[in-house]
Amino acid sequence: MVLYIFYIMIFALLLGSFYNVVGLRIPKGMSIVAPRSHCTSCKQTLTGIDLIPVLSYVFSKGRCRYCQKSVSPIYPLFELLTAVLFVLAPLFMGWTYELVIAWTLISLLIIIVITDIHYMLIPNKILLFFFGLFVIERVFIPYQSLFDHGLGLIVGFAIPFLVAFVSKGGMGGGDIKLFAVLGFVLGWELVVLTFFLSSLIGMIIALIGMFFGKIKKGVPFPFGPSIAIAALISYFAGETLLKWYFSLLF
Repeated sequence: MVLYIFYIMIFALLLGSFYNVVGLRIPKGMSIVAPRSHCTSCKQTLTGIDLIPVLSYVFSKGRCRYCQKSVSPIYPLFELLTAVLFVLAPLFMGWTYELVIAWTLISLLIIIVITDIHYMLIPNKILLFFFGLFVIERVFIPYQSLFDHGLGLIVGFAIPFLVAFVSKGGMGGGDIKLFAVLGFVLGWELVVLTFFLSSLIGMIIALIGMFFGKIKKGVPFPFGPSIAIAALISYFAGETLLKWYFSLLF
């Protein structure tokens, strides 16, 4: 078992490095294959020793080996975060086929958080690609009936769309489409929970950001991270939370 966890961690670290590339290049319309990874400051092409997930950043003390300019800690952060989530997923889901869905969902959320943080954008290409994967996976690994998954998609789209309509742009189109994809994966009950939790988490982040002067009142900030956190909570612990909530009511 320990060996399996080790292999998953190494594989996920490599995936996390790749997701950084996807998240940074796709919104700019760039290829994820070429040009090769390079320093954004001196443009020097990076070699294998510069691209070891997390370790290269640690050993170089967060600086480019060639020009000594600081490298964003976001790179190793998302590599490590991908590895941690991939390793934790079997503890929640068990070694079942649903684990494939869990890892796919984690992958989507990692990438959209990267794109949203950097560009305030959740690209359609990424959402369409993962939606196609989820459709195929849910045909073979259904959580509910396909009708229920379809209903989840409709509910996931409708709630944020209505919020955006009433608030006249209070939510971005990428966020709305992301909720639709999440609705298909999670089902309508868990996507409603995701919407509620993401609103709560977003409000907390906004208050903390305003307190430290990082977020200004009335100025948009990335909502993708709040959605991602809420989606993971709902996916891994949503049913428990709903049972607890309804037990308080009845």
